[in-house]
Amino acid sequence: MKKTTLFLLLLLAAAPLSAQRIHGFASAGGTLSQIEGDELKSFSKWGVTAGVGAIFGFDRHETWNLSIEAAFTQRGSYNGSGDPYSISLRLDYVDIPLMVHYRDPWGGMLIGLGVCYSRLVQQPHNVMRYNPNYFFPDTNDMSFLGNDLTAVADIRFKVWKGLMFNIRWHYSIIPVKRDWTFTEIRSDGTTRKEWDNDCYNNSLTFRLIWQF
Repeated sequence: MKKTTLFLLLLLAAAPLSAQRIHGFASAGGTLSQIEGDELKSFSKWGVTAGVGAIFGFDRHETWNLSIEAAFTQRGSYNGSGDPYSISLRLDYVDIPLMVHYRDPWGGMLIGLGVCYSRLVQQPHNVMRYNPNYFFPDTNDMSFLGNDLTAVADIRFKVWKGLMFNIRWHYSIIPVKRDWTFTEIRSDGTTRKEWDNDCYNNSLTFRLIWQF
């Protein structure tokens, strides 16, 4: 974690000396997420996110920019209906995204692409399972992998002065959990193993960003 943070900070330090200005920013908002591979197929888990960062302009008009952040973010999975099973699972991460942004010269909108390294700082809690109707996941081992690497797409709209509204999408490039076992219940009450899934984080973030 420390080595990765130091590496990303060195990348920023290597930004062109001709950069016109370095802006700091703080952000806060919410996340809406699911875990691909949990067989639920819905964005139903709400969480919070907050962080700080810096953005560098590469040219005088700041058309192209490079940004780095450190943020606390909650992701996970939720289904309370019992169909096909009920679960509430929260994963707490520290995110370090590195992104390149293009500034729309007409409207001032920022469009960004990049990657994000995330470190899991809290294994799932609030996990539950009850009355499965069709099948259910194995909850004997609910540990997730400690590292996540995601592709990131980002769009920011200016609201007022330095205040911006941000929508961001994360999708895991590597699994965050491997071979999660799902079991089907037969009509005669017996069970049998059906399949194993690799799991990936898939999340939307909605934030307010104050840039200074």
